[in-house]
Amino acid sequence: MPTPPPERGPHIVVLSSLFPSRLQPGAGLFIRERMFRVGQRLPLAVVSPVPWFPLQGLLRLWRPGFRPGAPRFERQGAVDVWFPRFFSLPGLLRRFDGLFMALGAWPRLRALKAAGRLDLIDAHFAFPDGHAAGLLGRWLGVPVTVTLRGTEVRHAVDTVLRPRLAVALQRASRVFAVSDSLRRVALGLGLAPERTRVVGNGVDLERFRPLASPAARAAARAGLGVPESARVLVSVGGLCERKGFHRVMACLPSLGQGTHAVHLLVVGGPSPEGDWTARLHSLARELGLQAQVHFTGPLPAAELCNVLAAADVFVLATRNEGWANVFLEAMACGLPVVATDVGGNREVVATPAVGTIVPFDDATALTEALRTALDHPWDRAAIRAYAEAHTWDLRVDELEAEFRALVPVAAVPVLASAPDRQADAAVGASAHVSANTAPER
Repeated sequence: MPTPPPERGPHIVVLSSLFPSRLQPGAGLFIRERMFRVGQRLPLAVVSPVPWFPLQGLLRLWRPGFRPGAPRFERQGAVDVWFPRFFSLPGLLRRFDGLFMALGAWPRLRALKAAGRLDLIDAHFAFPDGHAAGLLGRWLGVPVTVTLRGTEVRHAVDTVLRPRLAVALQRASRVFAVSDSLRRVALGLGLAPERTRVVGNGVDLERFRPLASPAARAAARAGLGVPESARVLVSVGGLCERKGFHRVMACLPSLGQGTHAVHLLVVGGPSPEGDWTARLHSLARELGLQAQVHFTGPLPAAELCNVLAAADVFVLATRNEGWANVFLEAMACGLPVVATDVGGNREVVATPAVGTIVPFDDATALTEALRTALDHPWDRAAIRAYAEAHTWDLRVDELEAEFRALVPVAAVPVLASAPDRQADAAVGASAHVSANTAPER
């Protein structure tokens, strides 16, 4: 009797308007980090629709970072990523983004379905992505999952968008939330509890770890221009208002001056939410903090680890957050965390042994929490151990099980060897434009 072919899992197509490309390398890294790990176990492709309207390039004369665009196609590692555009006018007409995103993504997903490369659509953010995925799932006859990541808190109180969120969640076969606070938002929109799952983000313990020795720590500080004896805070994220770098900077004058000055490492660059780079540099000058605030720009994970491990305390004074991966990354490097009491932050910083939660926009409470954290004798090995309980493997185990349950094995076509490459021919050679191709706009 011939040996049966190995069991194949369902072909997942990730649908997200926020995803990294060579033109926006920092966009949606948290989505790629999570789903590319799923892609190591299940066949995966990505469709990342890009908003567009005629002559929108003229707006860049006034807003240089407005919708920088994306290539038509990139091969990122072993995963195909397409960036089809969809019609989107900012302002009041954004209520139609879900429909137009679905229409823009339809030709690509239809081709993937015909090629045997689409069994399930996995959308990230409920609107417009989840709304579009619900439509596409109905048109193509495939199940849909939606992952809630934080924007849903704001959209749920918007009288125009709230009904669209509710529809998106009702059409999904499964709704994942990266924190229980977001799961509660979904329940408040009428979703049945049994259709939701909390699957947080994880941490790469090999990539993020404490520095090997005091000498390595001193060298890391020297490379950043930070005195070896300084007390050092670090904050990481897109340089936009929401992340709250300005709120942390405002605390520094009260935390110490002269030889006792506290230094702040600001890691990040412009984000799809905005670019406060110039404003933050100006604030540092206004506060006389040029020697204390160090702007590193965006960093790859390998370099971020050294910056985290060179600091004493991690801080994020964010306005809203679903589940910040960087908290666990900092903890894996042995850093305690000070964060605002918003979104899922309290679920990550879940015990005083790993950090402190403070009220949002309370400068006095934030300053005192930072002062205490800098002076406290933390058990950094225990903080690392806490991070070790949140590995990516545990998260991906949950996601893989859910995806397999939603698409029975009998429904998944068994393709020949190297199925993804062979299916490319069916998808259409014209789609395989080099990643160096000029962007659409």
